[in-house]
Amino acid sequence: MRRISLPLALLAATALSACAVGPNYSRPSAPVSPTYKEAQGWAPAAPAELSDKGDWWTLFNDPVLNDLEAKVSVSNQSLIASEAAYRQARALVSEQRAALFPTVDLSGSGTKSGGGAKATSSSGSGSTTGTSSSRGTSYRASLGATWEVDVWGRIRRTIEAAKANAQASAADLAAARLSLQGELAANYVGLRETDILLALDQATADGYRRTLEISQNQYKAGTAPRSDVLQAQTQLDNALADLAGQEQTRATYEHAIAVLVGQPPGSFSLPAQAGWTATAPDVPPGVPSELLQRRPDIAAAERRAAAANAQIGIARAAYFPSLTLSGSYGFAASELGSLFDAPNSLWSYGLAIAETVFDAGARGARVKEAKAGYDQAVATYRQTVLTALADVENQLAATRVLARQEALRRDAADAASQAETMVLNRYKAGQVSYVEVVTAQTSANSARTALAQATAQRQSTAVALIQALGGGWKAP
Repeated sequence: MRRISLPLALLAATALSACAVGPNYSRPSAPVSPTYKEAQGWAPAAPAELSDKGDWWTLFNDPVLNDLEAKVSVSNQSLIASEAAYRQARALVSEQRAALFPTVDLSGSGTKSGGGAKATSSSGSGSTTGTSSSRGTSYRASLGATWEVDVWGRIRRTIEAAKANAQASAADLAAARLSLQGELAANYVGLRETDILLALDQATADGYRRTLEISQNQYKAGTAPRSDVLQAQTQLDNALADLAGQEQTRATYEHAIAVLVGQPPGSFSLPAQAGWTATAPDVPPGVPSELLQRRPDIAAAERRAAAANAQIGIARAAYFPSLTLSGSYGFAASELGSLFDAPNSLWSYGLAIAETVFDAGARGARVKEAKAGYDQAVATYRQTVLTALADVENQLAATRVLARQEALRRDAADAASQAETMVLNRYKAGQVSYVEVVTAQTSANSARTALAQATAQRQSTAVALIQALGGGWKAP
């Protein structure tokens, strides 16, 4: 039988390393409908790439919001933490890739030894005792290398898993950025809605204050009972209490925005804008299949399925023997000056094979564990797609309904304001009781508040729809 030389064995191992055990990955199927049920009448849109979502908040035409959103990416601590996690995942890919190459080490030593021993000799009736000694100096220097040949693809599957996890981390970073941007926009809309409600409550309180003066004058004149004054005072006090509550709500929104942009709430403030006008942009949703590329959470779930698939190959590779090549070249001498002389050189190389003979089923259990992990990742991916589709459908339905509601709320507010004016004039003329004034004022105030809330809700829903679609888009 011919012996196979080490170079030939190395060549054969390299050829074998072109294959990798375990299933090759293909993207799992996902339950996607051809169109959105709630997207009737929408125009198609071209999706943006995952890495470039665009400054979608500029659609709201608010310079203050634009300035705040720019601060999220550079100052928000949660986003900084997500970015660090992504860098950590990328570094792990480099660490795993390094296993494909030999490990080289350099070593050197110098030792000196010495000692003495007693020796006894006898001749006839006498004996002699003496001492012998052995001393020496040795020097060594060597360069060694070891390399695990990736015959069965275990290392490559490990790199594959690390890459997929790094890509999932990149998607997590994009999802975190989108979530924080959306949260900031929603809080900003809430703050501006509170500004409008504060102005309405202040105007309502001013109106109730004038009505109180009217009722007081009529009571003094004997044309109205004292109960009118008490009712007017009750309305004014309730309006002032509502005003205080809105101030607290605004402070909460302002503090939340400060944290999102990475600033201490105590040193952050936004001037009120009582005349703020809400602008709800039209958001074309495109088709459901585009959502698989647009939503970063879907991308992250899909990449984790790919990483789980690679784990199956890693587990299966344990059934096969591992091959390790090693070699060293160095020098050994008793004098430092002659250490690197050619006659003092030493070298060695070899191939080691290791195989587990019995492990009581541990490898089989790890393969089953990896397969179950993959099935779980696929199910999570499909569930993420379904949840995302439902999210878009919900926001599309809300967008359509709120547009109709806002128009109705506006008509109701106009009618209630006219009725309030008419009833108050009739009360001044003594034609109606104060109960009708209270009813008309309460109705008008509720209608104006509902209109302000519906207008702000349209903007909040636009923000939520953009988030549900995965961020910005390119104009069609």
